[in-house]
Amino acid sequence: MKDLQRESLCHDPIHGYIPFLSVVPEGEVAERTLLDHPWVQRMRQIHQLQTAWWVYPSAEHTRFQHIVGAMHMASRVIERLYDSLRDTCDDNVPSRGYVECLTRVAALLHDVGHGPFGHFFDAHFLKDYGLTHETLGARIITDELGDVIAGIRECPNSRMADGERLDPAQVAMLIQRPKTNDADQHPRWMVLLRSLFCGLYTVDNMDFVMRDAYMSGYSNRAYDLDRLLRYSFFSERGLTIHQKGMNALVKFMQTKSELFRSVYFHRTVRAIDKTLGDLFRDSRDLLFPGDPLVYLDDYLHFTEWSLLIDVSRWNKSDNPRVRDLGHRWDRLLERQVDWVTVEDRNQTIREGDSEAASVFSDSGILEQAIRSKLPSGMQDIEMQIDLPRHIYRPDALAATAGQNFQYNPSTDKVYPLTDDQLFAQLPIAHRACRIYLRKNHTPEESRAVGAALDAIVGSRSEDDLTNM
Repeated sequence: MKDLQRESLCHDPIHGYIPFLSVVPEGEVAERTLLDHPWVQRMRQIHQLQTAWWVYPSAEHTRFQHIVGAMHMASRVIERLYDSLRDTCDDNVPSRGYVECLTRVAALLHDVGHGPFGHFFDAHFLKDYGLTHETLGARIITDELGDVIAGIRECPNSRMADGERLDPAQVAMLIQRPKTNDADQHPRWMVLLRSLFCGLYTVDNMDFVMRDAYMSGYSNRAYDLDRLLRYSFFSERGLTIHQKGMNALVKFMQTKSELFRSVYFHRTVRAIDKTLGDLFRDSRDLLFPGDPLVYLDDYLHFTEWSLLIDVSRWNKSDNPRVRDLGHRWDRLLERQVDWVTVEDRNQTIREGDSEAASVFSDSGILEQAIRSKLPSGMQDIEMQIDLPRHIYRPDALAATAGQNFQYNPSTDKVYPLTDDQLFAQLPIAHRACRIYLRKNHTPEESRAVGAALDAIVGSRSEDDLTNM
């Protein structure tokens, strides 16, 4: 009989009850110990929707809620896929307990390297040190959490076999994107398992699509998770979906794309990002001392809470530069945004399109072209170009491609997903083109920018209008 005294529950609006182990045999580490670790609890102080919570009032959920949901999603996925993983790898796979514990831990820690404002921090801080939240997270996993991870031997549904011990390096591998031709460096089962973290549908995005759609008010039933999992399995090619599940997969991909366009890439959200980007550029030396790998102890306590509290005090500083920056941060905290959208266009990139040849492929080239067509006296107007791009499905040449397949029962064969007519009609990517001017711009300047953009790319088409 299952010992329910050892198990704890947290209640989640998306998944219902999420179980985790709180009591384990002496000498082992409980999942609760990892959940309560400062590196994981730190995620409570970082919003899941980086700056979109300033636009969507109900979307106040944090990275912590998401990673707990992803951990639970990992158990659901392994329950469905473990047998096919073992069969595909000729039984050369650790026990179900090991695979489930490994996947749950990786799901729980996949965002542990995030800084304030999530992916924004990658682009505006971490990249200057050659880092992403994934590579930084991998170091935190191996160097800061390794001993805790290695002590976990069971989860609510299964226990490892005797002699098995979680390897933090495998957790770190799962949370990082594949590199070209690195598959031969890892066991086959690990390569297959990695598709649950960086493929088309993963323990990460299956949770955040449902969670973000619900919390933003976009949808309370974003896609059919049960059907998507029911018809998924590992084949000799990789993570495969039965033909009966293709509609569920396409619906998931369409919902995810709509969230990017409606929530993550909302024009005001991106305007806030522009304002925040200016603030980071001018105050980054005051925000954090340097390379997070060098200052890991400081990074542990560096969150949105700490940052926003710090900058809220700058307006009383005796230092004129800090005081001026403090007043600018105050404006952001009052949701006063410096930039507003004056033009908003959309581009769909389909199979065979030469995306690099598009005028929307480079913000610098587009800005130069617009300025060249502005009337005399307006060519130095302050302007920002935003070209957010959402990948519908990976390009066939990308390292992250080639991880998902489909099964046709009539031929009993596995094929590339692009062999499915419905899937093949999906675009490769969507790109928005937003032109932002200062909030105090004149109507004449707005009209001039619109006319210049029309001269470069033509006036809005009906398709463009329907995609806005």
